[in-house]
Amino acid sequence: MAGQPRRRRRRAGRPEPDDTRHDLGPAADPESVARTIVLTKLTAQARSRHELAEALAAKAVPDEVSTAVLDRFEELGLVDDSAFAEAWIDSRQASRGLSRRMLRQELRRKGVCDEVIAESLDSLDPDAEVAAARRLVERKLSSTRNLDPAARLRRLTAMLARKGYPAGLALRVVREVLADDSVGDHDALADAEYARQDLDVD
Repeated sequence: MAGQPRRRRRRAGRPEPDDTRHDLGPAADPESVARTIVLTKLTAQARSRHELAEALAAKAVPDEVSTAVLDRFEELGLVDDSAFAEAWIDSRQASRGLSRRMLRQELRRKGVCDEVIAESLDSLDPDAEVAAARRLVERKLSSTRNLDPAARLRRLTAMLARKGYPAGLALRVVREVLADDSVGDHDALADAEYARQDLDVD
């Protein structure tokens, strides 16, 4: 019909290739994938071998590849459960004041074997555990000053118990800290009394 634009014929071209036929290249080497995963995890923070094995399993890395890669990392000293356990103990005791019992439980959850845990905890100075317990009590001391002595004792020993400290050690540490705090209170009261008397002198 006159006045109507002519339709252009589409040129016959090559058909679009089916997506399933695209060449994606060779599949990723499982060993390379495993090495990348391990390095990424270790760069973020120290990990136990068990944690790394779980990360590899979650990415469907075959067990034999996972074992071979982790063995190689152990040979290089990059995966070392003994070093991991010692660093974990130092860090958690310093930051959280955890007892030996709690540290043992945490390391077990990390998949560290009992033998390595025992060796690492044996190197822990017993006085360090007492000092950590004392620091915990001292941090909480001011929040208990409005309580009567028996209530303070119960609250502070319960706090140490939740951190895994044995009852005997917890009670001894709390009593020592409360005794020191009481002496400090008496000294402060005495100083205040002396100051008042000085002000009363003509």
